[in-house]
Amino acid sequence: MSTTEKNRPDDLPGGGTEDQDLGAAGSQLSTAPQEEAVSLPSLGVIGWVRWFWRQLTSMRVALLLLLLLSLGAIPGSLIPQTGADINKVADFRKSHTTLAPVYDKLGLFHVYSSVWFSAIYILLFVSLIGCIVPRTWQFVGQLRGRPPAAPKRLTRLPAYTTWRTGADPEQVREAALALLKKRRFRAHVTGDAVAAEKGYVRELGNLVFHIALIVLLVAFASGQLFKSDGTKLVVEGEGFANSILQYDDFKSGSLFKSDDLVPFSFDLKDFQGTYELDGPNKGTPRTFQAKIDYTRGAYGKKRPTTIKVNEPLKIDDAKVYLVSHGYAPVITVRDGKGEVVYRQAVPLLPLDGNVSSQGVIKVMDGYRNARGVSEQLGVKAFFLPTYGGGASVLSQFPALLNPVLNLEPYHGDLGVDSGLPQSVYQLDKTHMKAFEDAKGAQLRDNLRPGQTMQLPNGAGSITFEKDVREWAGFEIVQEPGSGWALGGALAAIFGLAASLFIQRRRVWVRAVRGADGVTVVEMAGLGRSESAKVPEELGDLAGILYDQAPGAPGPDDDPAESPDPEVVPAEGAEKK
Repeated sequence: MSTTEKNRPDDLPGGGTEDQDLGAAGSQLSTAPQEEAVSLPSLGVIGWVRWFWRQLTSMRVALLLLLLLSLGAIPGSLIPQTGADINKVADFRKSHTTLAPVYDKLGLFHVYSSVWFSAIYILLFVSLIGCIVPRTWQFVGQLRGRPPAAPKRLTRLPAYTTWRTGADPEQVREAALALLKKRRFRAHVTGDAVAAEKGYVRELGNLVFHIALIVLLVAFASGQLFKSDGTKLVVEGEGFANSILQYDDFKSGSLFKSDDLVPFSFDLKDFQGTYELDGPNKGTPRTFQAKIDYTRGAYGKKRPTTIKVNEPLKIDDAKVYLVSHGYAPVITVRDGKGEVVYRQAVPLLPLDGNVSSQGVIKVMDGYRNARGVSEQLGVKAFFLPTYGGGASVLSQFPALLNPVLNLEPYHGDLGVDSGLPQSVYQLDKTHMKAFEDAKGAQLRDNLRPGQTMQLPNGAGSITFEKDVREWAGFEIVQEPGSGWALGGALAAIFGLAASLFIQRRRVWVRAVRGADGVTVVEMAGLGRSESAKVPEELGDLAGILYDQAPGAPGPDDDPAESPDPEVVPAEGAEKK
């Protein structure tokens, strides 16, 4: 038939011309918009809710929220927070009059309770739950099910090997089933093959990791809402009961109640500190420990124990840490008539590593001057546990080797009755007058233990007794979610390690009898992740199974030779 005969119009479908049919085909294949646009159905409210839920529960959004949460915590560690130190916040407001209003509007002075941080926190919480629940049910379904049957063509799998053997197919399958179970595969016989799978711990580790993140979030939230943190300075021979009224400084979460405090008390019996005596590290602390007697509850039995640095006392959810120490010289004040109006160990605050300390002695009641007029005394005190002599104004060593107490007395009105709070370690000299010596200069003197400073005009005396006690600073922390947080962190680490290093893979072993009566064995493996070393593992399994079902010569092979199994990493690739 000629070409012109093939192109006759009546030979074409429908009796049309070739140009007409090509035009019709072109119109059907064209991607140009039609005259009548197809209207897409509206998602509706339920559709938009489903779309939002899918986006929120995706792993991409979960990772994004986790990143935002980490970034949001940065200003909480760089900017003073009202829940941690309100005085630093006040100082920041005074120093940064322009930034402070902006930070107030953004909630940067209370980051962890701000609306935007709470929103990120709650969305991340919901996102993780939305990710975990369906994957958990899917994983449970996989555990309840069995490994899938072998594909029809095992040669298409990434790792493959085959050989012929004289053993019966049933024997080969039984040997393969026993071998795979011994290697901790979940295996079963299905049809003419054995199906096995291993590495379920990988998905379990992934689920544990995400569940641990939720536990960490819950523990962090409960710790912030129900925590309490307070400090207390206790002098040797004195005690402390876990009550808000006895704390020197106390802060707590928004949902914390005073009844949540763990009931206990303790007495500080002795504080011991040792220091390096010589060498480049002279004065460096070697040991700090506080010997106490503590009691659980209101009527518990006293128990002795020792609190050391980084070795707190644990009582239920509360931990008592040893955080600082100093000296408290015993001071006796007598009035103009020689009567004792004040006798107390006065704790002084350290200023340097050698425990040069300062503080204030305040005599608020009972003191009368030589004329019998009631007054208040305020004495600035500067203490050196090891005085170097001469013009030295700082301690030379932290231990009590040569103690000296410098006193600077004042009299008048301390201002404690004004209703305004003031520090016990600072002296307000607004309404105070300094005592003057015979030359009209400010009265001050250095006293050694047992020495007395006489106030002018018979106004009394101040004695530095031969007793210098030590004090210890304790931090009492109560975090109900700390145990859960630690458990969640450990579970997250192990779960992440399992999801990264454990590989999930499948192995199939097929044994069928060929046309010549010889059994043909096929083994194939498939890794569920790219890093799984399936060919190596399959080669190891094939070698062991080959010893139990040795190879038999093929119809065209030399009977004296037995073929060994070779693992092919992929169809068409070179053999290993």
